[in-house]
Amino acid sequence: LDLCVPLETRTIAGKSVHAVGGGVLMTCLAESIERGDAEALAQGIVDWHKALAPAGDTTCVFRDSAFADDVAKTNLTAILSQHGITNVRSL
Repeated sequence: LDLCVPLETRTIAGKSVHAVGGGVLMTCLAESIERGDAEALAQGIVDWHKALAPAGDTTCVFRDSAFADDVAKTNLTAILSQHGITNVRSL
């Protein structure tokens, strides 16, 4: 990505989510994502993604250590995938 691409930040489900390049890259590097937060966070990202309507495929990046358990991570990833965001990464 070019260094001059637009960067927007919103709070979704109490977590900071960043959209880079009009939604081509979306990140949430929160320190904690509980099982109960996963659905609201994913749905908020999906809604924002639809509003941004990025020109290319979107990559979502999360902090792997933030997920409370595998269920939270799986639920969040499944909701994003159901809405066309299939490139989900956790670091």
